[in-house]
This record gives sequence, structure tokens and C-alpha cells, in this order.
Amino acid sequence: MPAERTAVVAAAGGVVWRPAADSGVETVLVHRPRYDDWSLPKGKLDAGENALSAAVREVVEETGLQVALGRRSLRTRYEVAAGPKHVDYWLMRAVGTEQPFEPNDEVDELRWLPLDDAAALVTHEHDRRVLADLARDDVPRGPSLLLVRHAKAGSRSDWDGPDDERPLESKGWRQARQLADVLPAFRPVELLSAARVRCRQTLEPLAERTGLPVRDLPELGEEEFTADPQAGLAVVERLLEPREGAGVTVVCSQGGAIPSVLMSLGVRWEGVAGRLHPPAAKGSVWALGGRPGALLADYYRDLGPDPDAPE
Repeated sequence: MPAERTAVVAAAGGVVWRPAADSGVETVLVHRPRYDDWSLPKGKLDAGENALSAAVREVVEETGLQVALGRRSLRTRYEVAAGPKHVDYWLMRAVGTEQPFEPNDEVDELRWLPLDDAAALVTHEHDRRVLADLARDDVPRGPSLLLVRHAKAGSRSDWDGPDDERPLESKGWRQARQLADVLPAFRPVELLSAARVRCRQTLEPLAERTGLPVRDLPELGEEEFTADPQAGLAVVERLLEPREGAGVTVVCSQGGAIPSVLMSLGVRWEGVAGRLHPPAAKGSVWALGGRPGALLADYYRDLGPDPDAPE
């Protein structure tokens, strides 16, 4: 009989930043009157919630700021009265017009500070480690490209028509809706798809949510990439160019192309012993930015409910 899993208090938060006048960055700290401490905005996951979505929700609720999701930061761990707790953090860039802060039930003061001043003020050592991660300049703070593997389609053997027209099945549509629930946090500015029905359908709920059209990107189709990988890689390199502001291009492609693209960028996978090719599960997302040697590459295998979220 398998051992019972220890209950974990799961939380998520953000280290929010904006450019400073001296070419550096400023970050946000919040004061919580309940604990009389200065910390990064964070909070517990709701029932059935994804940690990434919880992080954005908590930042918006506690600070009133609008943010664009950036790269995955650290997971901090510590003990609380209820047991072991972990907090997953993401870097987030403040966007839009900043509104005056309004105190709420959890936060009574907000301060924008240079990183050194924030590290001096923050109460908890584990928050200082997250601030140190924000200070890194060896990889971008946010992606410029989200590379999505199409969601689950019906079986090829059960489909009578051309394979290019094989549609999503019911599980695939659920995955597509999950993508539409989560990916707007990255502030998409462009949606591109390999010329396959299942790829376009994977982005349709996201297109409806964002109001962006889905345009064809034939170079990153499986057959097209195999025939001319240099053309496909040239497109990827262009899409990886850093942006002046926040926002990402979302590209939906296929399992025969995505691992090859990642390998060409220098991404290797150590999650499974002996495995070299990076994974690209159906409905998964790679958040990419920068260049080989200074590459941001975050993999999101499943954007459904977090396994540690309350039931």
C-alpha cells in the first residue's frame, strides 16, 4: 500500500519589477500588518488552481498592479504551523498605467525600491534569495516566445481524411481551454500556427480570449521543418529577439519539430536519466527568450490544477 503523501501548504507569488532611471530595476515589497513584515506578494493556491495562475492572481490582489509574467524564479521552503510550506515565484514586469495603491485586508503599504534597498528591508531571508535571482543578468527576465505543442488530437488510424485536417479530440479541447486560461498572463501580442488544423484549434480559445488572429507559420510544421530546418530556425531566431516592452509571440507547432528547435538552441533535458531530447508533451509550453549560452527555457508540462493545490 503506497505511503500517504505529506500535506503541503502550497503558495505562489511574484517578484515584480520595472526599469529604473539609472538603467537598473526597482522591485515591489508589501507590508503585511498581520505579521508586521515586509515581503514579496504571495498567497496560497485556491482549490484546483495552477501555481502560475495563483502567482499572478495574488500579485494583482495584493498590489493592484497589472503585470506580464516572466521567467520562473525560485521555490522557497519553510515550516508554518500547518506543516511544510513551499512558495513558487515568478518574475513579473509591471505594465500599464500604475494606479495609486489602495490598502487592503492583507497589505497596508507598498513600496517600490532599488534591489539593494529591497534586500535590506525585506524581513525573511528566503525572500532575499528570490530578489538575488531578479538581479541576475545572465538570462532574460522574461520570454519573447512561447512554443506550444498542439493539444491531443484524435488517433491517426481512426481518421479518414488528410492528416493535416485531423482535429482535436475532447481532451485536446480541454487542454486548449487550459492554455487560454493561463497564457494571457504572458501578455501575448501575436499568435502563429503550423498549417495543421489541430495546431490552429489549439490556439482558438486563446485567440478568442485575447482578440488576436491566428496566422499561419508553415516553416514550423513538422514536415516543413524536416525539409528545411534552417528556414524554421531563422524564424525562431527572429522571434527570440528581445522586445522593448512586455509581451510574447505564441507559436503552436508539432512534436517532430519542437525538440529539434530546442536542441538547436542548446536546450538539453536532465529530467529523465539518459534522455537527451527535450520533452514536448501535447498541450505543453516552452517559454523561451535570449540566445544560446544565455537562454531562458522554462518548460510547463501541464497547466492544469497543481498537484499540491487544495481539492
